[in-house]
Amino acid sequence: MQIPQTGLSHEDVMAKLEENRGNDADWRHAKTWSLVYSAGEDIERVVKEAYLKYFSENALNPNAFPSLRQFEGDVISMAVTMLHGEEDSVGSMTTGGSESLLMAVKTAREWARENMPHVTEPEMLAPLSVHAAIEKASHYFGVKVVHIPLDAGFRADVAAARELVTPNTILIIGSAPAYPQGVMDPIEDLAALAQEKGILCHVDACLGGFLLPWVEKLGYPIRPFDFRVPGVTSISADIHKYGYAAKGASVILYRTRDLRRHQFFVYPDWPGGLYASPTMTGTRPGGAIAAAWAALNYIGEAGYMRLAKVVMDTTKSLQAGIRAIPELKILGEPDMSVTAFTSDDIDIYMLGDRMEERGWKLDRQQLPPCLHMMVTPPHAAIIEPFLSDLRECAASLQGTDATPEGAAAMYGMLNSLPDRDAVKDFLRDFMET
Repeated sequence: MQIPQTGLSHEDVMAKLEENRGNDADWRHAKTWSLVYSAGEDIERVVKEAYLKYFSENALNPNAFPSLRQFEGDVISMAVTMLHGEEDSVGSMTTGGSESLLMAVKTAREWARENMPHVTEPEMLAPLSVHAAIEKASHYFGVKVVHIPLDAGFRADVAAARELVTPNTILIIGSAPAYPQGVMDPIEDLAALAQEKGILCHVDACLGGFLLPWVEKLGYPIRPFDFRVPGVTSISADIHKYGYAAKGASVILYRTRDLRRHQFFVYPDWPGGLYASPTMTGTRPGGAIAAAWAALNYIGEAGYMRLAKVVMDTTKSLQAGIRAIPELKILGEPDMSVTAFTSDDIDIYMLGDRMEERGWKLDRQQLPPCLHMMVTPPHAAIIEPFLSDLRECAASLQGTDATPEGAAAMYGMLNSLPDRDAVKDFLRDFMET
């Protein structure tokens, strides 16, 4: 493949794009249960128009585009207010949850260098269910992850966490909710432990940050997880999930301005000029910032409440339907719109493959093997046909001696390999292809 000597026509380029997306997951008809968070065509249209208005602008230099600086400030301020921040609470926009988590760990490391200079091998406590981006942050920034075991409900075991704190611990992390089973860690207890030890506490609300506040207002029993909780020092929340913004929009928030200063990178001696960067990236797409601002302002609190009710009503219908299928069981007691289910009777990965043959895309998980779903507003229209297919596919696997193939075989094999380095090599090879 090489760049064509003569460029294709506009029509040919568009036709090839459309042709190549033919095998992509069908999120527009709510066939996917992850990756895409749609809230309807009207919101999508506003977000797209806002993004395109700032398609070429670059937020690398806030002096060049003061409008983007204003939009980012507004987005941060709205997020801080929503999550009950204080007058001195601040934050930054990032490209997504992974970058927000990277910044939380980098900030903790720099904070510890100043406030805990005796620590030369820093550690952070994080539940076994914490997002894998924390492992990435550990790899990048040299902060060792010490995993907190989970209790029977898949939540961080606080008593075990207390035993794991050492003089090298600089940060404790909890999820609101954790991605795998959709349950919230006991944030109040983890934050109290961090406060007692004089260290930082980060809440990963990338998944729930822009949904839980509205779910709580709807009357669901959501335990405090945000800046109302003493000891919580930072929070990450993705706007491109349940904030329904364009991809590439998350926030990392800090209780105090002084703490955020440890996030920044500055280099005053570059011949190219004075260099300062708030987050990981240099170039920062203006479209993502403008689209996030547009989404928050267009949807508004009333809109988010309406969407949250649709999501939670749909989730309850989905969970009731899954529980009514004899072969299946839900893991834990999910706190919002995320559900993982497994089976003691059938191969759950084969069930995923059977459902995929009918056009449904469900994520496979491990430890334990299960299928994973995240509900968005469009799913309200397809719950019955989905549950009908799920019942039929589960029943078809009861008593079968069929050999797993495809994704089911791969996940089953990789899940059982005791040599995890071999699994790492497999994943690297998979990425290369």
